[in-house]
Amino acid sequence: MKRLIPLCLALVMALTCLAAVPAQGADLASVQGTVQALGIMTGDENGNMNLTASINRAEFAKMLVMASPYKDSVASGASNYSLFSDVRRGHWATEYIRVAVEQGWVTGYSDGTFRPDQTIKLEEAAASLLRLLGYENSDLVGSYPAAQINKFHALGLGDGITVTQGQLLTRGDCMYIFYNLMTAETKSGSVYATTLGYSLTASGELDYAGLVSSDLKGPFTAASGRLDLPFTPVSYTKNGHTASASDVSEYDIYYYNENTRAVYLYSNRVTGTYTAATPSTTSPTSVTVAGNSYTLGTSSAAYKMSSMGDFTVGDVVTLLIGMDGTVADVVAAEEVSSICYGVVTANGNESYVTAGGAIESGRTVEIFCTDGTTRTFTANATMRVGSIVSVSYSGGRTVVRSIGSKSTSGQVSRDGTKFGDLKFASDVQILDTDRDGNYAIIYPSRLAGYRLDSDDVRWYATNEDGEITYLILNNATGDIYTYGLLTNVTEVNTGTSITSSYSYVINGTAGVHAPSGTMYNVESGGARFIYSGGQIDGIRNLKRLSVDDITTTQLTADGQTYKISEQVQVYLRSGGSYNLTNLAAVGDTAAYDLVAYYDDLNVSAGGLVRVIVATPK
Repeated sequence: MKRLIPLCLALVMALTCLAAVPAQGADLASVQGTVQALGIMTGDENGNMNLTASINRAEFAKMLVMASPYKDSVASGASNYSLFSDVRRGHWATEYIRVAVEQGWVTGYSDGTFRPDQTIKLEEAAASLLRLLGYENSDLVGSYPAAQINKFHALGLGDGITVTQGQLLTRGDCMYIFYNLMTAETKSGSVYATTLGYSLTASGELDYAGLVSSDLKGPFTAASGRLDLPFTPVSYTKNGHTASASDVSEYDIYYYNENTRAVYLYSNRVTGTYTAATPSTTSPTSVTVAGNSYTLGTSSAAYKMSSMGDFTVGDVVTLLIGMDGTVADVVAAEEVSSICYGVVTANGNESYVTAGGAIESGRTVEIFCTDGTTRTFTANATMRVGSIVSVSYSGGRTVVRSIGSKSTSGQVSRDGTKFGDLKFASDVQILDTDRDGNYAIIYPSRLAGYRLDSDDVRWYATNEDGEITYLILNNATGDIYTYGLLTNVTEVNTGTSITSSYSYVINGTAGVHAPSGTMYNVESGGARFIYSGGQIDGIRNLKRLSVDDITTTQLTADGQTYKISEQVQVYLRSGGSYNLTNLAAVGDTAAYDLVAYYDDLNVSAGGLVRVIVATPK
């Protein structure tokens, strides 16, 4: 069966951390990343947060404002007036000091000065933070400074710091204090972050991923391979992996977070014939390219694909896909070096109406590409289903070519980073396939610890660093098949006629297969289902095991250990019904009789438990 495990995008932050006592419920990277994403604290031009440096009153005033509802109302640049004699016109912190004083979070001195360069003590910071949360002196028990410090710690504002009364705060201390501020309780009983419009996770922490995403700017196109940024980046990721400035390529789509000075690059591209627009070419919201529909995610992309823009139906274009899977930009195919590798799954014909009203038609080939997408391309000839091909752009059209075999062998490292002497690239794409056009997306971790022989590898490619970027296997894992449970089997052979019926459950969905004049000589239990043309064409039993002991990754039966597939199907048997559940719910061998079924296929990375049935004792 053809199965696709969706590819996921993740935000990865490259952060440097101070070695200190962690705030409760948070790791150091989350603390620093959060205050950076909030804009409360930023590093120097090199991204250094200087966490051991002391903090002065001007800097602390800015932190208070940036952690408040007034963060976006402070005028940029220096002000032309000042409330204090020692904060002269043009001082960088004038506006922050003005807001902090007007809101009553900090005060000046009786001599008319603010003393912006004076360092901050714990009790001074505690008093300011409590005022920010709405507390007044009358709400506290005792006198200054003990009352302020006690309430400060009672609210959890001091988690992660070791400073005591009279001691000066460092930038590292402030990092923890302002992180803790977000989940502290205001005088009115609200979580402070929610009063600013931020979301919390189920555990009550600030939603860091949502916070970073909300402050992202983009998408932008690196048309010349250069980034137009208002800052010097301190971290890059590309397609969800740690990267560097040298990884920026022409026509990458990029986003940035100015607070964290992080850049996120994406190089997902689709090249093919533009065959349709929805709802119309006048004002399209989605387009069909290479047989798939793509949502237009920007007004620029929508304009380019409209009847007033750069491209018309029938053109071969390259879609530049952003982080949310929508089209961020569109360019002519000849401008971009775009190539797809994959396995042929079907041949067909396609027709479409051009902008001029002409009907164009031609032979097509359907290909499941290594990036996890099925695409349809025009082809000059019928391609053999199951063959490995490349798709490129040349002479104004897409070109589909068969790829000759290129094999290698070796042990995959236990951490899944190397195959023999070759490293896997961080964005390696792996397919397991067979000669009938079946396929499965495979991740390096799936192959960890297994040895692959030359017969297991159909083709691979490396980058300029000698790392494997594409790997297409020859049914090395058994993951290309569909597994499930036969719940009832009827097979009758009278000698003159054959009657058979097979009731099954696959991934929780029940069905009945009754082939005409065929029986598979199987029995109830775990099974492998063979498909042809989208229909069941064969069934084979899996090997049965009575489970003695089990964990989330392996089990023991008859003194032997068996690995459990990450996609294992677990069923709870109740009477004559089988309900899909998970291993955590039924993994107690004292409460359940467990029967497992594993594939005994002769494949290098097979032999996994695919189905487990739990029956209450």
